[in-house]
Amino acid sequence: MQTLVLSDASRTMAGVMLITLVTIESGGWFLTRIARGAVPMTEFQKSSARAGHGHAGVLVTLGLICAVLADAAGLDGALGWIARLGVPAAAALMSGGFFAASAGKGRTEPNGFAWILWLGAVSLAAGVLTLGIGLLTA
Repeated sequence: MQTLVLSDASRTMAGVMLITLVTIESGGWFLTRIARGAVPMTEFQKSSARAGHGHAGVLVTLGLICAVLADAAGLDGALGWIARLGVPAAAALMSGGFFAASAGKGRTEPNGFAWILWLGAVSLAAGVLTLGIGLLTA
């Protein structure tokens, strides 16, 4: 049986991502309060909260996979960091963008913070493209 050995960078990133799952879990509890009507929100804000929470969970999970795959591809240096950090950074930026863009009492459309979502999309694209190309050329 072969043992999986992670680089220091991937081990650190995976540890941090696993710890952040506790904050995502507490966000799920907050969503149950929204669903019960305990937190007054518009339909737009409810949708944004669901999208922010969902993106965080999915992208952190994908980020864990990317850390292992970056090691499998032998990526190091700047390309290794882009491959390892792109997806987890996108998790923070995209989920934060959904929450920030819907902040404000009675908001029914995005405010000026919607640009954070696009920054997250760029981070996601950079991470997965770097990792995908690195895997194909390894």
